[in-house]
Amino acid sequence: MVSFADFEFHRHRVSPGLIVDLGTGIGSKDWWRGVATLLGMLALCFWLAFSPVKLPAYASLPPAEDQLAAFEAVSIAPLANGGFSGSRSGPSALVKPLSEAPERPRIELVAELREIDSFGAALRRAGVSSKDMNLAAGLVGEHLDIARLRPGTAFDITLGRRPGTGAARPLEELSFRADFETRIDIVRSKDGVLKARAVPIRIKEEPIRVSGFVGSSLYQSARAEGLSSRVVANFIRAMSPRLNFQRNVYASDEYDLVVEHKVAETGETQTGDLLYARLKGNGKDLEIALWEKDGQPHYFLPDGRGIKEGLSSTPVPGARQSSGFGMRRHPILKRGRMHNGLDFAARSGTPIQATAPGEVIFAGRNGGYGNQVRIRHKNGIVTSYSHMKGFAVSRGKWVGQGETIGYVGSTGLSTGPHLHYEVMVAGKRVNPKSQRLPTGVELEGAELAAFQRELARLRDIAPKDADEHTPTKT
Repeated sequence: MVSFADFEFHRHRVSPGLIVDLGTGIGSKDWWRGVATLLGMLALCFWLAFSPVKLPAYASLPPAEDQLAAFEAVSIAPLANGGFSGSRSGPSALVKPLSEAPERPRIELVAELREIDSFGAALRRAGVSSKDMNLAAGLVGEHLDIARLRPGTAFDITLGRRPGTGAARPLEELSFRADFETRIDIVRSKDGVLKARAVPIRIKEEPIRVSGFVGSSLYQSARAEGLSSRVVANFIRAMSPRLNFQRNVYASDEYDLVVEHKVAETGETQTGDLLYARLKGNGKDLEIALWEKDGQPHYFLPDGRGIKEGLSSTPVPGARQSSGFGMRRHPILKRGRMHNGLDFAARSGTPIQATAPGEVIFAGRNGGYGNQVRIRHKNGIVTSYSHMKGFAVSRGKWVGQGETIGYVGSTGLSTGPHLHYEVMVAGKRVNPKSQRLPTGVELEGAELAAFQRELARLRDIAPKDADEHTPTKT
């Protein structure tokens, strides 16, 4: 019986090959032959790995242009890398290259008027030639003041085909919103002439009524109802002559406002002035409405009296009263003299405001008063403002209460910059602090009746959700 080891030993001896088990027959001739074969194979591998001679290889020829075009027709690539959808054939021998790429006959674009832009700069930036820009500016100027165009105004521009290589494209059409109620269109006619026309936009007036409680803050409560900060500030300013908002307004008070609101046929909306306001609660009920008198808008009470009553307390808001009405020792003449007005100390150049609406009857130099402005008001009342540095009004001009008429100075008999303020009633100087002077505007007769009819109409306007009428930019 032959063992397995004898069989293996016999197999290696009778049928030697290249593959030798180096784990058996160590030291035999077959074993040494296997070691030699292994070393030879390792040497061959090292030679191939570090040999500088390149092995022969065969590369295919680059594809021709027609082959690349055929590959492109069936290739798939992202649109950003030039891919396209659908099948397309490559160019044939009949395709001839163009000397220059063709241009679009018309280009439509939008230019926007920036904060530091001019009308011409916005058009030039869009590619309009200087010639067409000047023509367009002249045509637009016939309908409105170009300088008053608001930043953000969008110009819809259409440029035509170039008359020649390198030439600027001609302006074919220009359209923009001049204001909320008007659009300006400029079109080049068949004979090549630019023509402009103002296109009215139909407007529907839909006043908004908003009511609510003051709560923790009147401003926040009204803003939460959808009113703009400008309208809320206008409401507070209109009521202030008759109401102290710091002391006499409470959380339980109820306000009721009607605000001018317009809707254009193109969908834009615009919120305008405060038309009606009422604030009631805790023993007060103040109601006002907007009405135009003598070409000026004013707020009036239901009985026709203006909301602004009497003279303002000071012509220089925030200034310190440095001298009162009565006898005093004159600081320059050094003797006792009647001081017929009030002095307000302020820095030179501080604006001076009219204390009541009226007509400027004098604006110039007046002896020891220096530069002086005198204003005639209702009921024979005249106010004067002296020692001014400069004027902001001229004789014959009508000014409103709070309007700037000049600036604090030190002209005439003055020891420093201040305003000398006087009030005269029927030609007699009076102390403005000691009496109530009626100078407010009032409505009478047929005008009062018309105002009260408008007031009744405003009272009857149905409440609407202000959030649905949030003003849009136009």
